[in-house]
Amino acid sequence: MKRKILVMILGMALTFSMCLTGCGDKDEEESSEASEEASVEAPAMVVTSEEAPAEEAPAEEEEESDVPPDGMVANPLTGEWIDASLENQRPIAVMIDDEKTALPHFGVSEADIIYEMMNSTQNDGVTRFMAMFKDYEPIKQIGSIRSTRPTNLQTVPEWNAVLCHDGGPFYNDAFYKNPFVDRFSGTFSRVDNGKAREFTEYCLTGDIDKNFKNTGFDREYNEYYMGEHYKFATRANPNTLDQYSSAQTAKKITLPFHHNNPWLEYNEDEGVYYYFQYGGKEVDAGNGNKQVCFKNLLIQGARLEKLDDHGYMILHTNDSDYSADEKREGWYVTNGKAIKVTWSKLDDMNPTRYFDENGEEIKINVGKTYVAIMPSTDFGDIKFE
Repeated sequence: MKRKILVMILGMALTFSMCLTGCGDKDEEESSEASEEASVEAPAMVVTSEEAPAEEAPAEEEEESDVPPDGMVANPLTGEWIDASLENQRPIAVMIDDEKTALPHFGVSEADIIYEMMNSTQNDGVTRFMAMFKDYEPIKQIGSIRSTRPTNLQTVPEWNAVLCHDGGPFYNDAFYKNPFVDRFSGTFSRVDNGKAREFTEYCLTGDIDKNFKNTGFDREYNEYYMGEHYKFATRANPNTLDQYSSAQTAKKITLPFHHNNPWLEYNEDEGVYYYFQYGGKEVDAGNGNKQVCFKNLLIQGARLEKLDDHGYMILHTNDSDYSADEKREGWYVTNGKAIKVTWSKLDDMNPTRYFDENGEEIKINVGKTYVAIMPSTDFGDIKFE
């Protein structure tokens, strides 16, 4: 009996000694050397609650990976992942009225890219949106839809997109004849919204499908598609513009569109620019009044040509309309900063390219983009804060 008691006492002493030794190692574990030893010995211990976060780390890296998830591909308009079934689907470009009477807009928060450009030299240079969608089927309502202008018809082919509009001036006729221009005009739904008829046309569910069937146009990219458009920075290494000593602060950008007086404000927490016009937020009535926002802003100064005294005009967007000494200036804005760029577009079908001060093509960040095309004479009136 005495022997059993002695054995128990010795066992308890040995256990107490091991505990003291473990506590004494605590300070040593804080050194890098001890940490490495601890990581090697860890498998011998079962501490599932502490090991769980380490197992989640690869998932976090996966979100920043530029390898598409299974069944997904990169959207060429935004760089974001979309279903692989949409890879070859042509986008649509919808002409949206931006008169104050046309508000609120529908579908604009779901656009991949929104172009804004002058629509007339009259009415304080009123602008119009051209909203582009790669995955348009889920969107129930887009608009209201209005007419197009030569500037749009010269720009939309670079995306091999189908233009959705309702008529336009005879100045468009020469562009309509181009074999690379496909369009649906005046073939959309009417919505009784209590406004004058010109503000009641919208693209509703089924309208695009109906138009493709009636026209026989290619739903997928055709022989006029020039391939890669924007060059995107990687998700792991976004373009912060920190590499440019000439980059300037751009937390708020006020644009010299004098009819709607738009501006964009940077939300640092979300890393996007929110769009405002007519003194308030630009919201999407078809998406819970969500405010429209963008990751990237591209601003182009272009040569304005008046076509008559009734407001019709064109902002030239390709190189063939410029002499060698004419400037094609622009800005690229992202992450609260802005750099000056130049731009070039070889012809109607070729993508617009943007170059930094070193002559290198810029990489834009993954996300939605806003493109403002304005007269070169107004380019110097852009305000950055």
